[in-house]
Amino acid sequence: MNRISPKKLLLSKWTAVQPIAKQKHFLVSKVILPEEPEQAIEFVEIEAVYSKKTSQIPWRDLTNSEKWLQGWK
Repeated sequence: MNRISPKKLLLSKWTAVQPIAKQKHFLVSKVILPEEPEQAIEFVEIEAVYSKKTSQIPWRDLTNSEKWLQGWK
């Protein structure tokens, strides 16, 4: 299990254990803030390094070490 803080996710680097659409390396390009400031952060936008395609995922998915590795491996 990866230990991460949602406040330190912006511009962090991640490697997908199983390639997603032939992409393996990703960068957190945006942290999606909730409408209410007192609510917790739930989603981040990740960007594939080579194709520049973005997708929105729950940030807690990044804590699953069976799906994501921190850094570029």
